[in-house]
Amino acid sequence: MISPGSRLAPALSTRAPAAVVLIRFYVGLVFLCEGVLKFLRPAALGTGRFEKAGIPAPAFFSTLDGAFEIGCGTLILLGLLTRLAAAPMIVDMLGALLITKLPLLCCQAPLFGREHGWWDFIHESRVDLAQLCGSLFLLFAGAGTLSLDAWLTGSALRSPPTTT
Repeated sequence: MISPGSRLAPALSTRAPAAVVLIRFYVGLVFLCEGVLKFLRPAALGTGRFEKAGIPAPAFFSTLDGAFEIGCGTLILLGLLTRLAAAPMIVDMLGALLITKLPLLCCQAPLFGREHGWWDFIHESRVDLAQLCGSLFLLFAGAGTLSLDAWLTGSALRSPPTTT
């Protein structure tokens, strides 16, 4: 267990309800799966996609992105170091939105062919926006009481006291 005076205690502490596990499960699972897919389908979702989007050093950055998504997605799923794992995923989603989706608004989207405009931007951005909002929520709320963070800080769900 982490002592209250530990440097990690503020990052792990949470008073969020147990229902946060539902958000954690969705956000963590999507990041984990997307990270794995970058390695299983590199031409479509990894290096090839990064290259088509015009990202420099696509092999390096797709590998880095995939590794972060797998690592942080797993931590979020487990509720371990959740706030710390959410922070790089916020940066990841902002980057995805700015680099691959924002061009849809100004008709220069190499990943989407002829699609352009507000409605196409919103449609193509829906998962990125959901992941961004979920990650922001976890950054501020923490992992919830059904998490390893809560267990490590001693704030995990406990049985209610019994009366005799």
